[in-house]
Amino acid sequence: MTPYLAEFFGTMLLILLGEGSVAGALLKNSKAENDGWLAIVVAWGLAVTISIYAVGSISGAHLNPAITLALCVSGDFPVDQVPGYILAQLAGAFAGAILVWLHYMPHWSKTDNASLKLAIFCTAPAIRSVPANLFSEMLATLVLVMAILFIGANKFADGLNPLIIGGLITSIGLSLGGTTGFAINPARDLAPRLAHAILPIPGKGSSDWSYSWIPVAGPIIGGIIGAWLFKVLFG
Repeated sequence: MTPYLAEFFGTMLLILLGEGSVAGALLKNSKAENDGWLAIVVAWGLAVTISIYAVGSISGAHLNPAITLALCVSGDFPVDQVPGYILAQLAGAFAGAILVWLHYMPHWSKTDNASLKLAIFCTAPAIRSVPANLFSEMLATLVLVMAILFIGANKFADGLNPLIIGGLITSIGLSLGGTTGFAINPARDLAPRLAHAILPIPGKGSSDWSYSWIPVAGPIIGGIIGAWLFKVLFG
């Protein structure tokens, strides 16, 4: 498996397991209906853990354009591989969203709330405010990147790093995710949002494209700042 294919597969698995938990909690007549925020956040942390175990030894398991760009800017990832990684991540996220749609096929028509259907695919702010929402995504991703670099600077038992990073995702979700839903990953938000726009989901409503730039720009800016701060303070 090439690194690009690994990024595709790992991101697809991430979205399938992560957004699958959201679908289970929000769609009508699911056995997991009303599981709540804690279950969703923990599921995302576990999704990251499993995805890193799956492809980490092949591609490094970036699974996130913000991580790829941050590592490139900091000089830790070759620039010529950036476009391929990002395209693979976007394609994987799109494929993962389609799998979630297929898996929950009977439940879409049973769910009347269009905003709940959109929330399965992408994020939305609890209170809509461009400066505050952008800052939230920047700060959460800054913490993500710096913490990943902190983890990489320490020695753990073989195979433990994915568990630590999964715990990190859970921590970010519980502490900083309540404002915007903590996209912290442009591929995780943009590609599934596109899937929502294209797929024949009954009563789905708008894909909220006016907000879509925030979970793309915020993580990219925050990730780059986080990598730069790590280099300045600890490099």
